[in-house]
Amino acid sequence: MPASPAAPDLKTIQALTAPDMAALDALIRKRLDSDVVLIRQVAEYIIGAGGKRLRPMLLLLSARALGHGGADVHQLAAVVEFIHTATLLHDDVVDESDLRRGHQTANAVWGNAASVLVGDFLYSRSFQLMVELDRMPVMKLLADTTNTIAEGEVLQLLHVHNPDTDEAAYLRVIERKTAILFAAAAELGGHLAGADAATCTALRGYGLNLGYAFQIADDVLDYASDAATLGKNLGDDLAEGKATLPLIHAMAHADADTRTALRGIIERGHRDGLAVAQAAIQRCASLDYSRQRAQAYADAAENALGALPDTPFTDALRGLARYALGRDH
Repeated sequence: MPASPAAPDLKTIQALTAPDMAALDALIRKRLDSDVVLIRQVAEYIIGAGGKRLRPMLLLLSARALGHGGADVHQLAAVVEFIHTATLLHDDVVDESDLRRGHQTANAVWGNAASVLVGDFLYSRSFQLMVELDRMPVMKLLADTTNTIAEGEVLQLLHVHNPDTDEAAYLRVIERKTAILFAAAAELGGHLAGADAATCTALRGYGLNLGYAFQIADDVLDYASDAATLGKNLGDDLAEGKATLPLIHAMAHADADTRTALRGIIERGHRDGLAVAQAAIQRCASLDYSRQRAQAYADAAENALGALPDTPFTDALRGLARYALGRDH
């Protein structure tokens, strides 16, 4: 696909959205308030631990690209961020993770029970915020999205330590667990702007494809980066018994002895097998294949933006599609 001349980098996008993101941060901290001290501590810890807030940024950019100037965009962006943060808290408990974004996970600091319960608080607070907006299409979309995310979590659990997970199954997990919230965030910007159904559908397609590209690129980094850059332990997916696209591709193209070794590594779910997995992935050019798949999804995301007017915010959405592939963490 020919490169568009207008695709700002992340720093430029962050500068463009800085006023909106500052308002979002203020609202998030206000709505995290609780007279239960532990809730405030854990929620502040995870919200303040870094991250680029890509999902609420998608909503802000989509709404602004369509000319929506209202402050209600901040409240809906906070809903998206609370839902995402709740999934992180629950994910880290299920995955027994102890490092995220270069910091200890909340469950490593306060324990699993606190993380699960504060995640529940964030889910319920997000629904309080969306009810305040009193827009039935918005509430339906978010209710459906959170339910699909929960299905994705369970679906992923069914594939843990399963060496027979294929690319189609992997993509089904990505769609429900990751891409669906990207899709909802982008589409919600269209709803706030009063866009027609075709534009909202295009935004949803943009977000869905961006979510696929983002997650596949993330799964590549788990085999190709390092812990200091990645902000989590290298080989975490392997240690958790998750077969992601690089390993799935290697399994499908390796010789019989290597496949047997990889099956055992996935079944055991141990980081000790990382060197063997990386060697197989390199021999089978599985990182190149995975990057190509991510690129195809990023291209599809960019193509969907043809339905939007030509604005700096639309250019920023295009830039995020390219950032998803070029990042190192």
